[in-house]
Amino acid sequence: MRVSSKAHYGLRMMTEFARAYGTGPLSIAEVARVEHLPLAYLEQLAGQLRRGGLVESTRGVHGGYTLARAPELISVLEVVHTVEGEVSPVECVSSDYVAGSCGRDGECASRGLWLRLKESIDAVLRQTTLAELIHDQSLLAAMAPSDPHPEASHD
Repeated sequence: MRVSSKAHYGLRMMTEFARAYGTGPLSIAEVARVEHLPLAYLEQLAGQLRRGGLVESTRGVHGGYTLARAPELISVLEVVHTVEGEVSPVECVSSDYVAGSCGRDGECASRGLWLRLKESIDAVLRQTTLAELIHDQSLLAAMAPSDPHPEASHD
């Protein structure tokens, strides 16, 4: 299982907004520069985050985005849900699953495992705030891809 680029980039953008919290708006262009992420993609994610109530935007020359709440009050789960939707390793443990949709309902030996995994993932994401991410360098290092240029050959 992998985290989508939407969730990963959205969280990276939100950590930049968290670092700038209390100092005024931060432009998406600055986030793109610092994080080496595509500006157009971040603009789309910023719109989702604004509509989700996690950031506020300011227009103008000195405009940009600020967190709608303090970094201590925004969980990673909120960010992921806003840009990606529910985290669900398999369809049958998602909240919108319709019972009976799967022919194996009631007899699937692995459903309990997937449910426990989903609950564990949600708990970790819910308990981790943006403030923790920006203050815990080991978590930041774990979030960043180990090879920023995976397409390059190392042979």
